[in-house]
Amino acid sequence: MKTFRIILITALTALSNLSANDSDIVAATLILEAGGEYTEGAMQAVHEVILNRAVKRSLTAKQVCLQRKQFSCWNSGKIAALLAKSKRHPRWHEALTIVHSAPTNYTGGADHYHADYCDPYWASSMQKTCKIGRHIFYK
Repeated sequence: MKTFRIILITALTALSNLSANDSDIVAATLILEAGGEYTEGAMQAVHEVILNRAVKRSLTAKQVCLQRKQFSCWNSGKIAALLAKSKRHPRWHEALTIVHSAPTNYTGGADHYHADYCDPYWASSMQKTCKIGRHIFYK
């Protein structure tokens, strides 16, 4: 529980320093990765992974989202087009609300996930924490 409090405090500090563009990139990541998932906590869980990686890697949430080959939604490199598409999504305001809300803990501290129809090489070396919708989470 102490570790979660440290992550929570660090994440809240990071959230207070987000610029509009940073918030948009994080919200777009939630939309592009889990916007079609209507299971409770699906987008929040992706947000948790972003925040947990930011803490572990000493990066901003935006930097984590745009790191090469970390979130497949950004692999094309077409950031402006993907951001515009995300802003038209019916859940855009919900994603922004998640970005600006206190962090949740649906995933038990996960910093990785994948879709349940994939079998990434790294999954067997990590501890599975939960499955939410079509995503399996690990730490």
